[in-house]
Amino acid sequence: MRHLLSNSGSTIILLVAILLGSLIGHYAPAPASIMDSYVDPLILALVSLLFFEISFQKFSSTRKNLSFLTIAWVTNFLFIPLIGWGIASLFLSGKPLIYTGLLIYLIAPCTDWFLGFTRLAKGNVVLGSVLIPINLITQLILFPIYLALFVGEKSGIDASAIASTIWNWFLIPFVSGIVLHQIFKKALPAALFAKILSFVSSLIPFVIGALVACIFAGNITTILDNISTLSIILQAVFLFFIATYLLSEFLARRFQLAYPERALLTMTTSARNAPLMLGLTTAVFPDQPLIYAALIIGMLIEFPHLATLKHLLLRQKNLSNSEKTPSASPQPNNKEAIPSA
Repeated sequence: MRHLLSNSGSTIILLVAILLGSLIGHYAPAPASIMDSYVDPLILALVSLLFFEISFQKFSSTRKNLSFLTIAWVTNFLFIPLIGWGIASLFLSGKPLIYTGLLIYLIAPCTDWFLGFTRLAKGNVVLGSVLIPINLITQLILFPIYLALFVGEKSGIDASAIASTIWNWFLIPFVSGIVLHQIFKKALPAALFAKILSFVSSLIPFVIGALVACIFAGNITTILDNISTLSIILQAVFLFFIATYLLSEFLARRFQLAYPERALLTMTTSARNAPLMLGLTTAVFPDQPLIYAALIIGMLIEFPHLATLKHLLLRQKNLSNSEKTPSASPQPNNKEAIPSA
C-alpha cells in the first residue's frame, strides 16, 4: 500500500492534472477534444489496476475477528451512507448532479490507501487487510441499490441499467485483474511479484491524474459555470469528516476497542474509495462533468484530513500510554540501607 509520501504525491498529481486539463480545455479545444476521447480507455485501465492490486488471501481470517468486522461493516455500509445522504441533501438537494457526485464520494469506503494511514497511526494493519476485499465486494453490490434509494428520484436513474453497466464495464477488469494477480503470484518469485505490485501501486495515481486531466479538458466550461458550488462541496465534505470521526470515537468507546482496532476503525470509516467511484461514475453517468467534479474535490480534501487523523490518533495513544505508566518508585535511602557497624 502507498505510504504517506506517495499519498502526498497523489494529491500533487491531482492538482497538476486539474490545472493542466483546465488550461488545455480553455485554450486548446482541438487537443481537449482528443483528450476527452481517452476517458473510457483510462477508466478500464484504472479499474483493472485497482483490481490487480487487491489480494483476497486474508479472507480466511474473518472468523477470528468477526466482532470488529461486523462493527466496521455496519458502520461503513449502513450508518455512513445515511450520514452521507443527510449531508448531501442538506447542502445540495437543489443541484441534483453535484448532489449525486458528492453522495457517491461519501458512501464508498476506501479499499487501498486507508491501510497506509492505519500503519502510520500504528493501527491493526493485518486486520485492515481483511477489510479490503469485504469493502470492495460490498460496495460494488450495493452501488446500484444506494443510487436507487438516494438518487433515483432526483435524476431518474434506473437501477437495472446501472447494474448492467457495472456488469459490462467491471466484470472483465475484475476477473482479469484477480486472475492476473494469482497467476503472477504463483509463477513469479515473491520478490519480483512484490516489485510488480509496488509498480502498479505507484502507477495508479498517474492513471487517475490522466483521467482527471481528460475530464477537465473536455468539460472545463461546464465546471467553471458552476464554480460557486465549490465552497458548498468543501463545507459538506468537511462536515462529513467530522461526523465520521465522532461516530468512530463513539463506537470505539462503546465496544471498548483496543487502540490498534480503534485506529483502524477511524481510518476505514474516514477514507473514501474515490478512484474506483470515479471509474464507476464515469461509466454509469457518461458526459456528466459536474458529478465527476464533486468526486474530485472530495479526493483533494481527503489526504490532509487523513494526515490530521493520524496525528490525533498518535497523540491520543501517547497520552493513554503516559497515563498507564506508573510513577517511578521511590529510591531507598542509602544511609538506611547500610547496616550499622
